[in-house]
Amino acid sequence: MGARDPLSDATTVSGVNGDSRMFDLSTRDFDRIRRIIFELAGIDLGASKRNMVYSRLSRRLRALGIDSFAHYLDQLEGDPQFTAQERQEFVNALTTNLTSFFREKHHFPVFSDFLMRGLAGRPARIWCAAASTGEEPYSIAMTAIEALGANSDARILATDIDTQVLACAGSGVYRDEAVQVCGPQRMRRFFLRGTGANAGMVRVRPEVARLVEFGQLNLLEPLWPLLTRFGLPLDAVFCRNVMIYFNRATQHAVMERFASVLRPGGLLFAGHSENFTDCREWFALRGKTVYERL
Repeated sequence: MGARDPLSDATTVSGVNGDSRMFDLSTRDFDRIRRIIFELAGIDLGASKRNMVYSRLSRRLRALGIDSFAHYLDQLEGDPQFTAQERQEFVNALTTNLTSFFREKHHFPVFSDFLMRGLAGRPARIWCAAASTGEEPYSIAMTAIEALGANSDARILATDIDTQVLACAGSGVYRDEAVQVCGPQRMRRFFLRGTGANAGMVRVRPEVARLVEFGQLNLLEPLWPLLTRFGLPLDAVFCRNVMIYFNRATQHAVMERFASVLRPGGLLFAGHSENFTDCREWFALRGKTVYERL
């Protein structure tokens, strides 16, 4: 779980510019939070994330009217009336959702060429395993339309552990400046501009949205029933900048499961800072952070 925080259990985490904070986050509480988020989501939370944890979870304490982290964690682990929904809120609070349209743009020409080579006459099945607020799966859908035509029958399953970001993703609505990276041609082809009260906002067109199915999924779940219903084997998996939050053992276990749902010759697209060359029994590197299922 990483090195212990050197602060003592009695230490109050100081606010910005040294201001004291509303709650004490002791080392004992912080270590407990690290254990729980590891158990629930596989996230290996480093000791340097103490201020981030305070900032995000203190909002839950205030919203619930709870007076201490210790009391909150006692309820989180011990009160069945409190636990189910609040565990999801806990996970939502501690997951990071940094994304953008056509992020890691070197992947999309590779993916486009992969689709155009053909899949034996059947629809492509693609899993975006960290959909966040939707920019990535919609980028995948736009690429599929460009590669296969407006009547593309590609299917994209977009999942995330965070239910709040999935609600945003499902709406398909973004600020105009967020889609500028797509370029003017894609903006005209794939987005509808808002007017009146919605000026400055855009929505993905129905022909893009129809390719994408959203659902909540935890990569640490013992089964992935959403994938079974979606249809296996998959042709491609996008799981980018997720594994960096897992320790090596968790990474290896998830990679083995990716191998089990990908067809031979299928592609796994990883993040720019992720390297899985130690998983040679399942994958071979075929490009910059692109792996082929053996």
